[in-house]
Amino acid sequence: MSGLVTRKRAFLVLGVVVSVILAILAVWTVLAGPATVFGILRYGDTSIDDFTHYPGRQLHASVSPFRFTRSDSELVIPATALSRFGSEGDLQRILETNDSIVFLILQGNTILYERYFQGHTPSSISQVFSMSKSFTSVLIGMAIEDGYITGVDQAITDFVPELAPEGFERVTIRHLLTMTSGSSYVENDNPIGEHVILNFTTQLEEQILTFTMEREPGELFRYKSGDNALLGLALDRALGAETITDYAQRRLWTPLGMEDDGVWTIDHQGDGLERTWCCLAISARDIAKLGLLFLNQGAWNGQQLISADWVTQSTGVGQIPEADWPDEYRTDGSWNYGYQWWLASQDEGDFFAEGKDGQFLYVNPDANLIIVRLGWSRGTLRSGEWIELFQAIADQVP
Repeated sequence: MSGLVTRKRAFLVLGVVVSVILAILAVWTVLAGPATVFGILRYGDTSIDDFTHYPGRQLHASVSPFRFTRSDSELVIPATALSRFGSEGDLQRILETNDSIVFLILQGNTILYERYFQGHTPSSISQVFSMSKSFTSVLIGMAIEDGYITGVDQAITDFVPELAPEGFERVTIRHLLTMTSGSSYVENDNPIGEHVILNFTTQLEEQILTFTMEREPGELFRYKSGDNALLGLALDRALGAETITDYAQRRLWTPLGMEDDGVWTIDHQGDGLERTWCCLAISARDIAKLGLLFLNQGAWNGQQLISADWVTQSTGVGQIPEADWPDEYRTDGSWNYGYQWWLASQDEGDFFAEGKDGQFLYVNPDANLIIVRLGWSRGTLRSGEWIELFQAIADQVP
């Protein structure tokens, strides 16, 4: 008899637990939307292979691809220069033990060092997360030069008038590029928060139109993908019938002679909107071509694809002199952010694009150097330590 009572109690407890779980899922689905809940439950956290799970638009490799030359001798970095990064200062072991899939070093258009790990190959593509923001920034500059946008001081509500009642008529393209919009968007991994919803929603435009303001634009830097998402919506509307992917193909992918196909994830099939802040999938060598374009001050094969002035504005110190910079990038009390590019140092002029889990495009004009690092995670190195590793390598390049 006592065993029967115990089993009944166990079933009762199980029933209560299941009911609570179902209630939580129901509330979560209402607050976050079914697409968000489905995406998280099926695939978990965002990952570099997300482009294989969700709808996207393809970018096509150039019929006349640009190919880097290769140095006759591979670059060798002394262990003493890298010893503080672990693995006894051996670069390959540092990369292997920190979950890397690609490491590429170029001086100008010449490959000095190239390694692939965990089954990745030169033609493999992977999602580069927030590195996508830097590509989007270039497209914004091109759209200004092509006349789709009048300039960085144009009001965002010229393109998205629905946000005017929320106070966005004071927000400009520049505010969004420098992430000083003043919007209330919060970037965190709260499963019912707007950032996670933005990453998974199948109704991206509708989600962007829920954004609100909390302070005057230009007052404070706060890193938030919502600013880039709003830029993407404005660019999409400015381009009219041409999609962002098609514009990227015409103005960037084909002229740069990209060797491999790419994918830009969209929120839903058909007329979906590109997730411009996170979801470009691209190969390592093709990423390096954006770095070379910026090393060349926007020039490529005798053509000025983007103005040298835009390159300077995007990567120059002083865009936000009074900003509240993240501690991870703080050195001497202040730091700087350009037009969707991070500044690696105030005096040396090096800069980088960074994506979640350690996706990096690092550019050092003084050393004429480009480094691409991709991985499943950052490993044990923090973002700032990866930048220090790149700088240590740059110091060793003749």
